[in-house]
Amino acid sequence: MTGKRILFGGLFHETHTFVDEVTTIDSIKLEEGAALLRRRGDGSTTDGFLEVAEREGWTPVPTALMRATPSGRIEQSAFETFWRAFSAIAEKEAAAGLDGLWFDLHGAMVTTEDDDPEGTFLARVRALPGAADLPLFGVFDLHATFTEQMARHADGLVGYRENPHTDARAMAVLSAELLARSLREGRRPRIVHRATPIVWPPTGTGTADVPMKALEQAARAIEAADPAVWAANIVAGYAFADTRDTGVSMNLVTTGAEGAAGGHLDRVAALAMEHRARGIPEEWDLVAAIADALTRPADRPIIFVEPADNIGGGAPGDCTSVLRAFLQHALPKSGVIINDPQAVATLADRAIGSTTRIAVGGKGGELDPGPVPVDATLISRSDGRFTLEDRQSHLAAGGVHIEMGPCAVVQAVETTILLTSRKTPPFDLGQWRSQGVAPETLRFIGVKAAVAHRRAYDKIAARSYLVAVRGACPSDLTTLPYKKIRRPIFPLDA
Repeated sequence: MTGKRILFGGLFHETHTFVDEVTTIDSIKLEEGAALLRRRGDGSTTDGFLEVAEREGWTPVPTALMRATPSGRIEQSAFETFWRAFSAIAEKEAAAGLDGLWFDLHGAMVTTEDDDPEGTFLARVRALPGAADLPLFGVFDLHATFTEQMARHADGLVGYRENPHTDARAMAVLSAELLARSLREGRRPRIVHRATPIVWPPTGTGTADVPMKALEQAARAIEAADPAVWAANIVAGYAFADTRDTGVSMNLVTTGAEGAAGGHLDRVAALAMEHRARGIPEEWDLVAAIADALTRPADRPIIFVEPADNIGGGAPGDCTSVLRAFLQHALPKSGVIINDPQAVATLADRAIGSTTRIAVGGKGGELDPGPVPVDATLISRSDGRFTLEDRQSHLAAGGVHIEMGPCAVVQAVETTILLTSRKTPPFDLGQWRSQGVAPETLRFIGVKAAVAHRRAYDKIAARSYLVAVRGACPSDLTTLPYKKIRRPIFPLDA
């Protein structure tokens, strides 16, 4: 038992800067103090840190953890609310003496006033009395916007290596183990960072596919070949945040020479450039996809993936293109999930089995054709709580207990519609089953995602179509009005 005191906390948000909404403190979950200790066993990244702390005999010192579903810019006052909660505890604990710092980060947060709040946060931490020379480690999302400021103020940050993010907790464990190594050996590595002139949409960043597969293999080869490299991170980036640092990057946590680190990064960056075009996926026309699907056997569900309304990427989750197509073609045994708290509220006092004319979806953005009027037969209602079937789901970084808000299941023509009150990414089949719908019994399913749904849906799907529709998260990045991103950059420039 070492009894070392390790302060921990974090902030986690993927910010879509091309949507109009501003994310206020009311939409943010802020946990403080002992609440963070109660995350032990919940399958989250924080749980991963706490596992290592328990194993190492550390005294974990909790501060504050800020989390929100992907959405528009974080209101600066909300970030400052988090900082006040964090710093009030951190200053007191630093005065009492600390041995290290560990943070749970996303890496793609943007506020109304700051394009790099994670870097700002780490800089502020270093400015706290007693914190400047402490080893600082943590974990971050593969879809981060990694910055030089983040690299400068941290000793070792470890990114997720899988997309879907099946390894979020495992990478949190690894990052905490590197902190333990730093304390044990009395050495502090540094982060050497390299940005590339590439930006890929989320649909091009699955790690089962090139280019990310090739880059991750190269990163693991560097770790195996160079003992000075503690971790090699491939950062796919988050394309829907318009910042100077948006794009694909890579970095090393290393104690080695600058030249050696630079050589490693040169080779990986060249590999990314070689494969850059493969990060832009091909998508189906929706009508053509439906026509093709109708020629396929009906033994298992056929999935229509709608990345433009990717909830996990910050879209509203209520776009209606796929729903409209299902209804228009009267696709039998079809199902979609639509985030629509207004529709749920309208059904709150209706009897099960009754039919009500409601307007579904199309309320979250100007890109959608608007709400779809349907005669909806109410099948069920619930509080929307469920536990992930898969503790390695892409959703599990925040814990296995999920809250969709009040929900209703309705039937319209041949389509089953699950209406939620909180945007909930479709990354776990427990989302359907918790509402009494067995997804395996559906023939056609609309999914608002890019890649992260694959771990759940691929195991039940006969076939998947990536369809091109309008929405906030297009795969064609040339349609977005970037103003701050570094130029030139592929695919925005030749």
